[in-house]
Amino acid sequence: MKEIAQIRKLSLGIFIIPLLGINLCLFISQNPEFLENTFFAVDQIGRSGFSIPYLDGSLSISRASRTFPQYLIFKPAMFLTALLLFFYWKNNNELVNNLNSSNLTYKFKTFGILSAVFLVIHSILLGVKFDIQIYKLFRRVVLLLFIVFEIIAQGILVYHFYKLKLKLEKFINKKILILKIILVTILALVGILSLPILLSKGNTHFKHALEWNYFVGVIMFYLFSRFFWKRTT
Repeated sequence: MKEIAQIRKLSLGIFIIPLLGINLCLFISQNPEFLENTFFAVDQIGRSGFSIPYLDGSLSISRASRTFPQYLIFKPAMFLTALLLFFYWKNNNELVNNLNSSNLTYKFKTFGILSAVFLVIHSILLGVKFDIQIYKLFRRVVLLLFIVFEIIAQGILVYHFYKLKLKLEKFINKKILILKIILVTILALVGILSLPILLSKGNTHFKHALEWNYFVGVIMFYLFSRFFWKRTT
């Protein structure tokens, strides 16, 4: 199946590109001296001391990525990731249709493409300054919708593959399917349980640490997808 080969390639890109993007922005934020006295000198707001935000939540992905020159890395990386997401969900829809001998637009494709759209909108808005409360709320809602739609799409897709596991037996690694189910379940539970803390004031370091780790958790789904499908000719 040609879709499987495409999905394997897309999955690796969706994992690597954003992971490299946010961590390169973090590196620049913590090591601004490398670009000092150049055109790409790091904005003061985007500078930070050494830390491991995955553990201590010392800064957010937004702060590490929204100023010059980090946004020159972050925005293109997210735009490219969104494009790959579009083709990822499109190819999975075609694959499931082939297996079911149907011609439908499954809900996981709809939610997956919507998540890609909101990722693009979030990337465009990042770093744009408007001192209007409704704008700040809108930006948070866009980011939340990206995460929610992404988790819903992943959950529905895993459900379909679980139902089709007998038809897919020659093409998949069943152990990775179990890992994908566990990952999506953990992401959903963590999101729900953390919601009261995220909606309350304070707990800034916890929120930042959760942001970094949750983002990696979301894209881990695509790393698992790379190994979920066996190589085809």
